[in-house]
Amino acid sequence: MKLKVYADRMSQPSRAVLIFCKVNGIDFEEIKVEISKRHQLSPEFRAINPLKKLPAIVDGKFKLFESHAILIYLASAFPGVSDHWYPADLSRRARIHSVLDWHHQNLRRGAATFVLNTVLAPLLGLPLNKQAAAEAEKVLMSSLSTIENIWLKGNGRYLVGSLRPSIADLSLVCEIMQLELLDEKDRDHFLGPHKKVQQWIESTRSATRPHFDEVHNVLYKLKTKLSMLQPDPANGMTESRTRTPLTSKM
Repeated sequence: MKLKVYADRMSQPSRAVLIFCKVNGIDFEEIKVEISKRHQLSPEFRAINPLKKLPAIVDGKFKLFESHAILIYLASAFPGVSDHWYPADLSRRARIHSVLDWHHQNLRRGAATFVLNTVLAPLLGLPLNKQAAAEAEKVLMSSLSTIENIWLKGNGRYLVGSLRPSIADLSLVCEIMQLELLDEKDRDHFLGPHKKVQQWIESTRSATRPHFDEVHNVLYKLKTKLSMLQPDPANGMTESRTRTPLTSKM
């Protein structure tokens, strides 16, 4: 049976899994689960993932959720996946795990929370939380510094000094790509000081083209839509993209 990938391309982890499958020629069926329409709360999807989050996969009778676990499974279970994505060498594999373990409590907590509470919340019918945005900004800035000075330390273009990308590179870059939804000034506030991070993002994008750009097209389209939304005080309407000012200064 064909692998089924349940995903919403607005979800950073979903994009990482989709790109990985496409780059490695894994035959799969993409099943769209739209978070904005609360599809992840349906009984049908809860039977796949009782945590009601994306992405999730079904491979035959095997169900799996949590993106890092999915990427590890795909890299291990499907023939033809290049070793650099999830190396057989245990020391290199362990270093990849160290990045993945760090990711969710640091970069993801900062980036996802900040973008949600400055851009996406109104589109999802949720209130903005300025305090959460301010706290997330600090976490995000700290996380980018950690990537720049620790995870990208070495001669390689990729995380932990690697010469080719791993599942950790793909997962973290897809996370950072959510910052595309910010305006240019705010995006530069975060990425401007981190030249190595910028180069690493472009290296990962280049290594996974054309699939990287195709899967991220949903972000580019939404960014264009957001840039066209303007406040209209004359009729009392407010801008759909309600912004929270950045709390820290460069």
